Amino acid sequence: MASEILIGKTLLEALNTDLVCDAINTAMRELFMQIVYGRTQSAYSKDGLKVGASLEDLGKNLRSQVGTMFATRKTGPRYLEMTEGYVEQIALDKDNQIVGYKCINFGKLMDALKAGKPAAEAIEGARTHYGRVTEDQGVVKFIDPRKE
Repeated sequence: MASEILIGKTLLEALNTDLVCDAINTAMRELFMQIVYGRTQSAYSKDGLKVGASLEDLGKNLRSQVGTMFATRKTGPRYLEMTEGYVEQIALDKDNQIVGYKCINFGKLMDALKAGKPAAEAIEGARTHYGRVTEDQGVVKFIDPRKE
């Protein structure tokens, strides 16, 4: 969400931005603290994770990484890599707003490949999505975030 709202702003400008709701302000503060202090906490566990732990420690097939999300005035927001995995397609609504994305979960993909599944089968089994990704949910178009 921040990559959509903060197009063209520096980190300092972003910290001083009046975002659209308190939930985003809280999320931005927590993200900033994680960046500044280098700590990982997680909503997936009651007490968070110990310093130095990773998402893999939760057994959720999610990777610890810095997500690759950005936005420019020319192209708008782009999601390339998320904790869920490699983003294949971004779903857009009638207003050209991002409403979801389809991705390949690398944790599931690698587990399937290590177990000896053929690559095509492993990729298909690792496909997942987030948000709205069907026509009946208001999606009118998909784009490849690396090409459009």
